[in-house]
Amino acid sequence: MFRDKFANNLGISQARKEQVYLDICRSVTLEDISYWIQVLFAAGIATLGLVLNSPAVIIGAMLISPLMGGILANGLALAAGDVILAMRALFNLLLSCLVAISFAVLLVSLLPFKEMTSEIAARIRPNILDLVVALFSGAVGSVAICKEPKGVATSIPGVAIAVALMPPLCVVGYGIGIAISLDSVKGLQIASGGGLLFFTNLVAITFTAMLVFLSLHIDNDQVRETVKEWRTTDQESLWMQSILEKLPAYNKIRRIGSLPGRFLLIFSTIGVIVFPLHQSLIQLKEEITLQQKENQIRGAVTEVWQKTFATFANGEPRSYISNVATSQKNNKLTIQLQIFSSKEYTSEEQNSYIKMLAERLGKQPEVLGLKLVEIPTASNEILRQVADKKPDEPVINIAQLQANLLEEVQSALSDIQLPEPAKLIDYELITSPVEALRIRLVYLSERDIDRDAQVLLADNIRSKLNYQPAQVKMQRIGTSLGMISFARDKSVLTPAHTKLLDNVGQILQQHPNLNLEVIVNQEITEIKDIVQERSQTIIEYLQLKWQISDDRINSQRGTETQSNAKLKLSVKSLSKPPMETLQKPR
Repeated sequence: MFRDKFANNLGISQARKEQVYLDICRSVTLEDISYWIQVLFAAGIATLGLVLNSPAVIIGAMLISPLMGGILANGLALAAGDVILAMRALFNLLLSCLVAISFAVLLVSLLPFKEMTSEIAARIRPNILDLVVALFSGAVGSVAICKEPKGVATSIPGVAIAVALMPPLCVVGYGIGIAISLDSVKGLQIASGGGLLFFTNLVAITFTAMLVFLSLHIDNDQVRETVKEWRTTDQESLWMQSILEKLPAYNKIRRIGSLPGRFLLIFSTIGVIVFPLHQSLIQLKEEITLQQKENQIRGAVTEVWQKTFATFANGEPRSYISNVATSQKNNKLTIQLQIFSSKEYTSEEQNSYIKMLAERLGKQPEVLGLKLVEIPTASNEILRQVADKKPDEPVINIAQLQANLLEEVQSALSDIQLPEPAKLIDYELITSPVEALRIRLVYLSERDIDRDAQVLLADNIRSKLNYQPAQVKMQRIGTSLGMISFARDKSVLTPAHTKLLDNVGQILQQHPNLNLEVIVNQEITEIKDIVQERSQTIIEYLQLKWQISDDRINSQRGTETQSNAKLKLSVKSLSKPPMETLQKPR
């Protein structure tokens, strides 16, 4: 028979087939404590690796993940029509997934930071390519498991398969943790993406394992007899068989249908997941196409400039490009060029460049815009012109420079999105003749933004400004400011209360984009109007001493039965970026 010859060519003997079948059956036991310890540890390491954005830590989790047995057992059950093995494998895998996801949810709930990382983002948008990778991995791993060990540990290919399972499972746990603690919609999107990747890999690996086991004829009569004899002494198999025998349809499904029926089952499952995977692939293709177009535009921008405008007529260097940025809005492509030049480019030269670039890109000049940022070198004739002029006739207006700088920064920060729940409320620019531009972002949040997220935000701002030396710092203002505890039936402010309110007043004065929420509570037996009196006392103090207007203080009755007032900050709803502050050069 062809299948037996194929197995013999791979060096897989009859004894080896029996051993592989029995080893896979034993691997789905629920009584092995070390298996569940490995599941917990692998899930914990993978979750921490994902939130820390550490590929090395994630690989460590992959190396100890024990999910290989359950996957191979599913493939073998479909190949052999073994309903007892199928139910044991399915139960083992479902319980393993539940344990891993639950542990990941617990860890994410306890972590003080929950920012999305690139390692998590990479596992929430699977596509057909992931399915193909899993198919190849399943085939190679199944063959390696069946072959006799010869000097090299054959568990390595099996571990390579488990690689594709534990991290997506932990992404599911991360998404559920986010849904519970922060954002239900975003969390469920993350969980569904990770779940789709896990299910894709699981189905693909099971399918190829089934094909390999069928090709090796691992379910021949002799193997079946050996497995049947072993099951008479295996308690878990006997327990599962007793449960199945109580089902009315057990005799009909004992063989899980005919072989065509089993193939139909697996193909139907693959067909269900192909559609969302195909949609993701189309989206990925569109993103790659856009990136390629942007790269082509950048290449054309640089090529046209270097060929015609980068040198003088005599061949001497005139300028070189330090940065290229593109943006498209309302069907108009804007090119921003930052160059170091020894001679200023005239408007005629810039228009000529636009025409040549439009011809190179196959576009009309009207749909192109050029924003040329020239940084003069020491030999620039502009500097010589400035030096020849009298000191009392300055060429550069400092106020205009400051206004231009504020406009650039405001444009760069207008669409900056901070990680939830942080809200940008203000920013400050600090200029100095001896130091680089410093930008301080002030945000409202109960916890600090993760350090990695701060680095990414800073890089984004520097990129938008086209000024890499800029220093970007972040300052957090907590949402909860504290609590004022009143004496029974009293609304008098103590020195400690006024100190707290002075701090509140300073914050509100410094940041006009903030509002104050005053939640006033009372005990059940206190006088009826005490809430209003306490609220009025706090509002009047802030108005008289700190000139805080009524519309910035929202006072409301609390539900707690205590004599206190809680102070919280919130951000105004704005249609424009927050107020900016420019300090004098120092």
